[in-house]
Amino acid sequence: MADFLTLHEIVKKARENLDQGAWDYLIGGADTESALRRNRAGVESWLFKPRILNDVSQVDCDTELLGQPMRIPVVMPPIGSVQAFEAGGAASVAEATDEFGILQVLSSVCTPDFETLAAQHPGPRVYQLYLTGDEAWMDDIISRAIEAGYTGFCLTADTQTYSRRERDILKRYVPLSGRIAGGGDFKAQAKMTWDTVAHIKEKFALPLLIKGVGAAEDARRCVEMGVDVVWVSNHGGRQLDHTRACIDVLPEVVEAVAGKAPVVVDGGFMRGADVVKALCLGATAVGMGRFEGLALAAGGAPALLAALQILEHEIKTTMALAGANCLAQLSPDLLCRDAPLAPAHVLSAFPFLVEGY
Repeated sequence: MADFLTLHEIVKKARENLDQGAWDYLIGGADTESALRRNRAGVESWLFKPRILNDVSQVDCDTELLGQPMRIPVVMPPIGSVQAFEAGGAASVAEATDEFGILQVLSSVCTPDFETLAAQHPGPRVYQLYLTGDEAWMDDIISRAIEAGYTGFCLTADTQTYSRRERDILKRYVPLSGRIAGGGDFKAQAKMTWDTVAHIKEKFALPLLIKGVGAAEDARRCVEMGVDVVWVSNHGGRQLDHTRACIDVLPEVVEAVAGKAPVVVDGGFMRGADVVKALCLGATAVGMGRFEGLALAAGGAPALLAALQILEHEIKTTMALAGANCLAQLSPDLLCRDAPLAPAHVLSAFPFLVEGY
């Protein structure tokens, strides 16, 4: 994996390794894929206003989330059916994140299961659960996650039902997550309410993350109910179509949270510069799901580790050239808005792919 020197090469290798079904599942979105494109267009529309003559001979970008130290302000978010991209699945992600030093958020719709993974890779990790049973079932899972050593619990709130992902439907491709939803098991997910959040906070001390926040009003309510991490997401454009870019939702959520909880954001973030933009706008950390899936497909845990090392270099380079030597120096003052140079799409962060590199 030392041959990988750019993220372009990793994406190219991923495309070579995946069949059409797995590839479209990874890069596709819901319905018209408008939300998917808007995520990327939003990221590309924020431009840097760099500051000069600051000492950036040493750039530090380490941070922490849920009391856990992280080498860079990035998390590997939950991906259902992650094993479709590489046989090791969530275990390969765990291997890379443990070695590199960031948090993994494990999806309940992947393999290996959460208890097996915890036994294989003990250490800080967040478990994300899709509700497929009643309250007693959920409580049992949370108790088992605590017993297994998980340091956080995540509810994804933007999957009340499984979306229509026409790239998959056209080929009759049904991933594991789609089979679970198609079997009717997502009915409990559709019944999830703020009462569910209140119940978890009252019964369990495990930090709670709510993923899928898309409005200031919901972010404010999360904080009022004691949610430990507010996660801005539109599921990578894979659930409700025609939503705002997540990076454009971020400032209003940060304002609503008012420093009372960390804010994580995902949706269209593919490069180190993208991460820095989100940090300037107030994010504590950035989730990079397609980045994760592409790296896994390129070569499992070693490729994901290589991708994280490249990403770290990009983040530090961007910070230095913007005039910031630590995360505390990143602020909205370093950004402005303008129209993207070209139509955005899911892989527009990698322009050299179309030139054959």
